[in-house]
Amino acid sequence: MKHQPIRIYTDGACSGNPGKGGYGAVLKCGSFCRELSDGYRLTTNNRMELLAVIVALEAVKWDNADITVWSDSSYVVNAVEKGWVFNWEVKGYAKKANPDLWKRFLTIYRRHNVSFVWIKGHAGHPENERCDALAVAACNAASLKEDTGYNTNTDNNLI
Repeated sequence: MKHQPIRIYTDGACSGNPGKGGYGAVLKCGSFCRELSDGYRLTTNNRMELLAVIVALEAVKWDNADITVWSDSSYVVNAVEKGWVFNWEVKGYAKKANPDLWKRFLTIYRRHNVSFVWIKGHAGHPENERCDALAVAACNAASLKEDTGYNTNTDNNLI
């Protein structure tokens, strides 16, 4: 059975960097629309940008989905589209930021046919604006999770 293509829009937010953060994602497939978000008490913006993509991809219920991800994160889009993350993987992520999330990303990325599109943030794109609102609301929630992969003893998370 051939499924319809999936469109995913993502954004991350941080109040301080590092600081409390959140992510937002909107998944669309045909007439179906699902929103995802969560907040963390100490993290970085790049971690939230990447986590938004990961969680959205993990929410897809079947393998080999055709997915396009729209993100305003040059960090995420360039790492994948320019092949940087695959080189980091080969080299064991030596001195690279967020290896825990990149490993998790590659596991789910390889289950699907994923392409990325960079969009300018805060430029009126309806889904990107919605993701930003979800991320900011999650960042400001009363109850925030711990980002167990964020390590305050190293600056690797800040890159």
